[in-house]
Amino acid sequence: MKLFSRELGQGEPMMILHGLFGSSDNWLTQAKIFGEHYKVYSIDLRNHGQSPHSDAFDYPSMVADLKEFIGEHSLESPVIIGHSMGGKAAMNFALAHPDQLSKLIVVDISPRTYNLEHNTIVEGLKAIPVESLSSRNQADEILSQHVPEPDVRQFLLKNLQRKSSGGFSWKINLPVIDQKLVNIGVDLQYPGQFKKPTLFIRGSKSRYIPDEDWKRIVEIFPHAELETLETGHWVQAEKPQEFANLVLKWLSQ
Repeated sequence: MKLFSRELGQGEPMMILHGLFGSSDNWLTQAKIFGEHYKVYSIDLRNHGQSPHSDAFDYPSMVADLKEFIGEHSLESPVIIGHSMGGKAAMNFALAHPDQLSKLIVVDISPRTYNLEHNTIVEGLKAIPVESLSSRNQADEILSQHVPEPDVRQFLLKNLQRKSSGGFSWKINLPVIDQKLVNIGVDLQYPGQFKKPTLFIRGSKSRYIPDEDWKRIVEIFPHAELETLETGHWVQAEKPQEFANLVLKWLSQ
């Protein structure tokens, strides 16, 4: 699958992978900062953003997409950064193709199974009548009955796009995400170790990387380091400059 990407900057290649319900748009601030030092490819994963939709929605499919992307763009040993679902995709890719990247940065996700808490989000998004929707405010009002946090709703509703014929449509492939959501919470799909430099960044107010996960992390990523920022799950969005400084400092070591 040919993935959509936004390109910024010059230098060594860096690929950025967003999380579930996200897109390359979410990383514009960080991509501009990283673009002062790297050639940044901020990617829309399948069924998200401007990338194609598909009935296949699992990590092996995403790994194949990333391998194709690297080949198409003739990238040599990129740094790969991934948040949440994108972090799980990046970990899987690193295990499947360790020779295809130089360094790995995983943001607020562990190499283990998760019981996803996104079912209420999916139900909220499905409750929005996109074809007859009159405004984003109406969508926000409907979604608020399922998702009380205004900032999370704002993030989710970036997936709405106006149609030239009137009404709205989803950028995300909502029916497939709904059907295949269980595939996103699964454990890593590839065996082995990734023995190159790896950085895990977690939010102190997030529950995605508890201390007890560290033993398994270093079993799979023996050269891993861990940093913590005072944020929730959306680390890079809550502390964009701190996050970027931390990443650039680590990469320069």
